[in-house]
Amino acid sequence: MSTSTYGSAQPGGSAPGGETETVTDRLVESNRKYAAGFANPGMGARPVLQVAVVACMDARIDLHAALGLQLGDCHTIRNAGGVVTDDTIRSLTISQRALKTRSVLLIHHTGCGLQTLTEDFRHELEMEVGQRPAWAVEAFQDVDQDVRQSMQRVRTSPFLPHTDDVRGFVFDVTTGLLREIDPQP
Repeated sequence: MSTSTYGSAQPGGSAPGGETETVTDRLVESNRKYAAGFANPGMGARPVLQVAVVACMDARIDLHAALGLQLGDCHTIRNAGGVVTDDTIRSLTISQRALKTRSVLLIHHTGCGLQTLTEDFRHELEMEVGQRPAWAVEAFQDVDQDVRQSMQRVRTSPFLPHTDDVRGFVFDVTTGLLREIDPQP
């Protein structure tokens, strides 16, 4: 496995006192180093570009780098698949109504893990833990169609006052390019 600014991606190094260092320990130590040189950027919570980006949580996607964004430019909402769920609508509503965003970018990607799951995942969880999850898996087969569905969910939400600039894309994890999805198939 490769290394990053957080050190080895493998857990289990030695921590002070002979204890096993966890990944979280490494991240907290990295934060201490970051904070030592941190200067308050002096900005508010409102995104400079008045845009919210909804994307998959996939670790291969560096949204800020891929979109040329800087700290403070956008709100970033990430979840499994980048699908528009009730919680996504909640975040977008707060983003638009309280923090003045106007545009929404929806970004799914090639090779998404949700394309390999089904709603049976919920049933399997219920059998394992004895409780059925209240949430849907939101699995999909066709990434383009799921982007269209996400665009439609945003555009028809009664809670979102700004739905005229909602665009959907598929990020190619092998080339880094975005491909725009036409809302109409």
